[in-house]
Amino acid sequence: MAHPLMFDDADPLLARVRALAHGFPGAAEKISHGHPAFFTTKVFAYYGGSVKVDGTYRQHEQSVLVLVEPGERAVLLADERCYVPAYLGAYGWIGLDLTADTDWDEVGELLDASYRRTAGPRRVAVLDARGDGD
Repeated sequence: MAHPLMFDDADPLLARVRALAHGFPGAAEKISHGHPAFFTTKVFAYYGGSVKVDGTYRQHEQSVLVLVEPGERAVLLADERCYVPAYLGAYGWIGLDLTADTDWDEVGELLDASYRRTAGPRRVAVLDARGDGD
């Protein structure tokens, strides 16, 4: 049985995440477990997540999930906007809640970090050659 869609395609925050995510070399999008997932050969970001609280799932519909370095993860989790998402959190992923006041440069940096952890050396080299990364 397919998962129901858990996002609004007209969501302006999703549009911003899409614009950033699709800017990475070889990036594509698919629906995974009802959420947009951005990937090359591996997923580097999801839009929307949840946390399990007292046996029920609390949705973070307008958030981005990324995989960052362990040291960066610890710092980010001290920020009230960040959370450990259900299922993926155990593998190092974090969620960042998005709002109209979101710092989109920060989101771009988090997407960049996650892309670099998942995309493979050839794609990262293409990214570096474009001058988009550090």
